[in-house]
Amino acid sequence: MKNKKGFTLLEILLVVAAIAILAGIVILAINPTKQLGDTRNSQRRIDVNTILNAVYQYAIDNNGILPTAISSSTQTYGICKSNPSATTSCVDLSVLTTDEKYLVSIPTDPSGVINTDDSNYRIQKTPNGRVTVWANAPEQGATITVTR
Repeated sequence: MKNKKGFTLLEILLVVAAIAILAGIVILAINPTKQLGDTRNSQRRIDVNTILNAVYQYAIDNNGILPTAISSSTQTYGICKSNPSATTSCVDLSVLTTDEKYLVSIPTDPSGVINTDDSNYRIQKTPNGRVTVWANAPEQGATITVTR
């Protein structure tokens, strides 16, 4: 009598199918697209707070005067990544990055920027002096804004 040891083809296929089903369930539960979007939104929240903190630190060091590029207006402006070109209509906050005193560089949106000069963050000063900074393109329907 021969004693055959090993697995049959059917047994191996059943195990592979079970592993594939479990892997599919785990991937759906983890939802990597949502996780990556949440991570980018977290970075946007950090960037918005960083920009607003730098603006107010500048104001503290300059007797309460905000950077001149931030004007009281109902119009909103994008924040330039660096020194804007003459044709760009964005707020130049390079005064915050001078000598890296308040910011090393203007933060940019973590998903990439559409315009070469625009950081994809917006800033507005209300007539009563409050400053709002927000992310222009948050993901998953989030609203990322800070006002002080």
